[in-house]
Amino acid sequence: MSLTTNVVVPNVVLQSSFTMPVIGFGTAAMSNDSDTLKAAVIEAVKLGYRHFDTASIYGSEQALGEAITEALKLGLISSRDELFITSKLWLSDNHPHLVLPALQNSLKTLGLEYLDLYLIHWPLTTEPELKKFPYDEDDLLPFDLKGVWTSMQECQNLGLTKSIGVSNFSCKKLENLLSFATIPPAVNQVELNPCWQQKNLREYCKTKGIVVTAYSPLGAKDSFWGGNHVMDNELLKQIAHAHGKTVAHISLRWLYEQGVTFAVKSYNKERIKQNLEIFDFSLTNDDYQKINQIKQERKVKNGPAGFEFAENLWDGEN
Repeated sequence: MSLTTNVVVPNVVLQSSFTMPVIGFGTAAMSNDSDTLKAAVIEAVKLGYRHFDTASIYGSEQALGEAITEALKLGLISSRDELFITSKLWLSDNHPHLVLPALQNSLKTLGLEYLDLYLIHWPLTTEPELKKFPYDEDDLLPFDLKGVWTSMQECQNLGLTKSIGVSNFSCKKLENLLSFATIPPAVNQVELNPCWQQKNLREYCKTKGIVVTAYSPLGAKDSFWGGNHVMDNELLKQIAHAHGKTVAHISLRWLYEQGVTFAVKSYNKERIKQNLEIFDFSLTNDDYQKINQIKQERKVKNGPAGFEFAENLWDGEN
């Protein structure tokens, strides 16, 4: 018998017909200490999180898998099926013949029989086995999107993942993918928050039935790719004060009201709890007027590369 949780997180329905919780627990960190991560995941499950986001490059798959096993032993969940687990295909595995082995390796590391969602992490390719961060310009190879997506579809057809999707795809890259995909991407996970609102991309994905998931929904202030631009924003602070809420509450509520799902990362017990507390208030028209005035800035300009090629990666889209 599962224990009662504090918050029931709403779901969205994916094109694959499966449901996904709108709030995910992120595990991308500068350093992932296994015990800290496991304790955070256990706490998150207790509080009501059911969607956990990882990737092969994060180094968090094993600890997440161990935490899932522990949650089952503790009776916090009665079945793995109660959880929604996302992982991602790294650049060095972005080759048609390596997609299935990469997914199988992630499943082995997680200790799971299937994923709920498997994403192409970036629309970029490097030599196999070249796992480093950041990459140099000479490391990149031509990306065979059609071949890789065909292999992604095979993974779904084999039942190793219930849904497939992409991450960091521009409208132009999505359009290319949709021109030949038999199974359309269920999700596009991108940098998105009140300081980088991506309105055009959100509208495009909505017309195509692609669910948008936000990473860095609070700006990822403790990472090398993020900053304090969200949490220190004066307009967001004004809105938070008016509601008796935090800037994090306002930012996450704004995403929720846009129909955007998100993966939010914190290993702090109190903040893990606070990040769920967005369903007891709504933003006003005045709030939206302020949010619409926020200066827009993309923080993840170059992706996993140490050189300027934003125009190529994002196709000039703002």
